[in-house]
Amino acid sequence: MIKGHGDDIFTYPGITHNFSSNIVCRMDLDALYEHLNSCMPRISSYPEPDASSLAAAWAASMDISADNLCVTSGATEAIYLIAQVYRESNSQIPVPTFSEYADACRLNRHKITEIYSESGLKPAPGSLIWLCNPNNPTGKVWDHSWLTEMIEANPACIFIVDQSYAPYTLEKVIDVKWAVEMPNVLILHSMTKQFGVPGLRIGGVSGNARLIKQLALFRMPWSVNALAIEAGKFLLANRDLYRFDAAGLIVERERVASEFAKTGLIEVWPSDSNMLLSRLRMGKASALKDYLAVEKGILIRDASNFTGLDDGCFRIAVQSPETDNLLIEGIKEWMFSN
Repeated sequence: MIKGHGDDIFTYPGITHNFSSNIVCRMDLDALYEHLNSCMPRISSYPEPDASSLAAAWAASMDISADNLCVTSGATEAIYLIAQVYRESNSQIPVPTFSEYADACRLNRHKITEIYSESGLKPAPGSLIWLCNPNNPTGKVWDHSWLTEMIEANPACIFIVDQSYAPYTLEKVIDVKWAVEMPNVLILHSMTKQFGVPGLRIGGVSGNARLIKQLALFRMPWSVNALAIEAGKFLLANRDLYRFDAAGLIVERERVASEFAKTGLIEVWPSDSNMLLSRLRMGKASALKDYLAVEKGILIRDASNFTGLDDGCFRIAVQSPETDNLLIEGIKEWMFSN
């Protein structure tokens, strides 16, 4: 899916408050800008073909070997790379979830089974299981005990667990050091979400060294550019500058969910992160999105194109209480004026 994701701010001039992206938008990146300015001469030479220096630094930060990590141009490149390596496999994908799992699998001729409930997940030997943890768009985290038992009980399946949004939850997710010892787990990571730098496209996949070596055979050289490599190393070395209050975001999400529910016209999904998936009881999310964008300078995510959701569904990621109140009031104005 080239178009149809969130954060399509480029299509709406005049947006001042962006709720459609799931990342924290309040990072002070001035120090990073200054560092990248000093790195500009690097664009006159090719970068490392495999981003090895960034892989070493990132792996060290997770206390794993560089042999257990493949750095990619965003987590999305990792998704397509995995689908390519396991071309024409059987893939099971619980929905609703991030559309790129299914898109990458279709491109590589997988047989896809969409799963609509946890009980419907029945791993078959040789199949791939794609799990978003926390899940986009619901924000829910898979039960840790259930998930680890499922992985251990099905060594002939490959579990791809996308933990790009792990910094935004307090729930227990899969431990990377545990995962790299398993023969059948690949964990997706994203600096985009951790540091609020979506334009740089810095992602990665960790796992057993044998699995990572297999992925490396298929990866495109120089997919991570020189400035992204330098940015990644800078962010890891200065991570204390970019910490955010995940607990505070979750408290704020609960407040916003309560305000939505009080209207009597919005259904709210349970969430374990900063994301909030909701459904209008009347009206279309696309109309609400256009109203907020044009009249209020507020952008939300029309979630109707997620498999399993209808045209009343929208998703937001909470911000500050002051900004969230502008969203709440804008939604109320639209609902009660129509």
